[in-house]
Amino acid sequence: METFFQTHSYLIEHTNSLVRRSLMDTIDWSYRLIGIKGPRGVGKTSFLLQYAKENFDTRLHQCLYINMNSFYFQGRGLVDFAGEFVDEGGVVLLIDQAFKLPDWREQICECYRRYPYLRIVYTTTSVDSSEDDNTLLSSLSRCYVLHGFSFREFINQQTGSHFRPYTINELLSNHEQILRGLLLKVRPWLYFKDYLHHGYYPFYLESRNFTENLLKAMNMMIEVDILFIKQIELKYLSRIKKLLYLLATGDAGSPNISRLAEEIGTSRATVMNYLRYLEEARLINMVYKNGDAFPKKPAAVMLHDTNLMYAVCSPTSAAMEKGRIMESFFVNSLWRHHKVNKGRREGQFRVNDTLDVYVCDRSRRIKSAPDAYCARYDTEMGHDRDIPIWLFGFLY
Repeated sequence: METFFQTHSYLIEHTNSLVRRSLMDTIDWSYRLIGIKGPRGVGKTSFLLQYAKENFDTRLHQCLYINMNSFYFQGRGLVDFAGEFVDEGGVVLLIDQAFKLPDWREQICECYRRYPYLRIVYTTTSVDSSEDDNTLLSSLSRCYVLHGFSFREFINQQTGSHFRPYTINELLSNHEQILRGLLLKVRPWLYFKDYLHHGYYPFYLESRNFTENLLKAMNMMIEVDILFIKQIELKYLSRIKKLLYLLATGDAGSPNISRLAEEIGTSRATVMNYLRYLEEARLINMVYKNGDAFPKKPAAVMLHDTNLMYAVCSPTSAAMEKGRIMESFFVNSLWRHHKVNKGRREGQFRVNDTLDVYVCDRSRRIKSAPDAYCARYDTEMGHDRDIPIWLFGFLY
């Protein structure tokens, strides 16, 4: 046990989160069982360590961070270890990558049953297994989702600012006043290009090659999260990777499922399943026409965030056309809290079934219904129903 406390103290000492994630204040930490879900690279480990650093003195041994990558837990399990921790005065156990442990759901539930004064916070992947909605754990725990950095969080980190998030109603009705307040303190457009390239994943703060780190994380999302959790045979790995590449570099618009199936050597049904898995891993977003949903074919498939586009696609390829980059940013900024559908016209999106927003540059004239909005790029200011697209990055 002492070895784990020493590791915990070392990690806490070397944790220096430059941006306090807004999720920290959203979670009700009084719950005995809390789950933090999210894809690789968004900072779940740092999030746990920051919580411990803010709330517990390492000398008191009340809180302990453990990672299920440790072979110790593969051999011994979690329940008895948690009992020893409680006997030594422990009150909060932080379990990172819980899904790596065999029968992890059952073991966490047993800890919950045996140790009524122990609080457990665990992290797991965004990829769901078929059991996730029908387990005792899902009924006992309160789950939250950690996402990558928003553009707002990126600016706060880069400038030391403390800009708050805005609701979409605030943004639509009051964007001119919001912009005046922001532009007095910072020039967001100067940071926007960097954010599109490397700002979504917090490990850009590490002194290592960002693209190589991101490619490594992407491979792990497929090789471990998807194959391991979905119980897919290793021989099909290359098909899923090729599918992701074809989606990233292919034409904009609705994907040709039959052609994709032929190119990776499988059936249409399997391609659709692979698309769903890639979306759960937060590698792609599937955008449907209004009224459609899976398992229907999406109206558009785009990489989940623009950082992935820069990592996968050649800078001179058609896939890196500015409009596609901006559409990916727009969808990524809205999908967590809003329903986003593809409209009939180029660059048109339907938000929450009622709001039409066109993603376009500052010179495009939109002949449409008078209540539509434009999310315009290559501009810093907004007026009336024209809103600079970067401001949608302040929605969370």
